Amino acid sequence: MTRSELVDRLHSRVPTLTHDDAKSVVDVILEAITRSVVADSRVEIRGFGSFSLSYRQPRVGRNPKSGEAVQVPGKHVPYFKAGKEMREGVDVR
Repeated sequence: MTRSELVDRLHSRVPTLTHDDAKSVVDVILEAITRSVVADSRVEIRGFGSFSLSYRQPRVGRNPKSGEAVQVPGKHVPYFKAGKEMREGVDVR
């Protein structure tokens, strides 16, 4: 599902919202999640999942073209863990 599909679905479920208002709601929610994760805060949405930062240790990687060893620095990456309801829903498929 894309952002625009999410906006369309929200607009169809809540007819009192205009399309622009639905877009604003989606944008505000996604921006709040992004800002919280960037600030190293954990975001948990019950039944859906949680977003957090994870640290990847520095390591030695390989250049796929030449096979040469390359130092890959440590970095922080966003991490998503699915909630119980989502895991169970996906497992049924």
